[in-house]
Amino acid sequence: MSVQCEITAKAAAGAPMSFFERYLTIWVFLCIVTGIVVGQFAPTLFQAIGRMEVAQVNLPVGLLIWVMIIPMLVKVDFGAMAEMKQHVRGIGVTLFVNWLVKPFSMAFLGWLFIRNLFAPMLPADQLDSYIAGLILLAAAPCTAMVFVWSRLTNGHPLFTLSQVALNDTIMVFAFAPLVAFLLGISAITVPWDTLLTSVVLYIVIPVVIAQLWRKALLAKGQGAFDAAMEKIGPWSITALLATLVLLFAFQGEAILRQPLIIGLLAVPILIQVFFNSALAYWLNRKVGEKHNVACPSALIGASNFFELAVAAAISLFGFESGAALATVVGVLIEVPAMLLVVKVVNSTKGWYEAG
Repeated sequence: MSVQCEITAKAAAGAPMSFFERYLTIWVFLCIVTGIVVGQFAPTLFQAIGRMEVAQVNLPVGLLIWVMIIPMLVKVDFGAMAEMKQHVRGIGVTLFVNWLVKPFSMAFLGWLFIRNLFAPMLPADQLDSYIAGLILLAAAPCTAMVFVWSRLTNGHPLFTLSQVALNDTIMVFAFAPLVAFLLGISAITVPWDTLLTSVVLYIVIPVVIAQLWRKALLAKGQGAFDAAMEKIGPWSITALLATLVLLFAFQGEAILRQPLIIGLLAVPILIQVFFNSALAYWLNRKVGEKHNVACPSALIGASNFFELAVAAAISLFGFESGAALATVVGVLIEVPAMLLVVKVVNSTKGWYEAG
């Protein structure tokens, strides 16, 4: 194990859940209310912001999303992938659930609930857009918050690092074709050039910038790296909340007309969280992995890289789309749902190890 990997693993293992992260659901709810209110009182301002586009990319939102994503990616050590050989079975379970189960199960849940069971209660012209948002959410495995969830379960820090690095590497190449395929079988057409632009803007470029920044910081020593991480840590949450205010300023009218929409969209997301976490947890037990590997493996399959999902939804479908709203519902329920999963895997440790 490299010294750099070991230091990064210790940092990930000891990273506390920040005040903003712990109460993320409350901040998101406040952003919903704030966005709706200011959108009703200053519609001209937000329409002007919505028109600030170049090649279908909204410039203010693009900047906010970079501020969201890049600090998270600075924490990712791609050198940790060398540690995968220590836990091949756990990595296999993670890849199976994240890339072969999760996106497809969400496409099915979207079809079942949005296009069928809940269709009479939702705007007919937004059904496809809601399904697209759910698919975007499921196709982006968690990058940052999984370190928090892993720590809360005493997860293996090096395994957590390696699976995040591997998932991020796969996401660069697989996100666009996977999303295009699932949208295609859901009869939703998305321009390939717009999808690829989103991948380059919100995955490839941020990864390159973040890793160059990471290398420069580590060259100054671990102390400089830790100090920088502490300083830029709040950037991601702040930019996310600002993006949500903008989004709900545009979405306010639709939500005021049908407030039940948020609750209906939460149903398939919650089912997906609990199904995928339970599946990964059980599969790790079946293949004989340790509990401290099974926990982060289950947690990364349940949580999402919602910043990327929000960015892609806005780029592909716009601020006022059902896709953007569906991804934000994922942000709203992320913390309480994942804390419940954490509680379950911690309380079942005896059952797991007995197997």
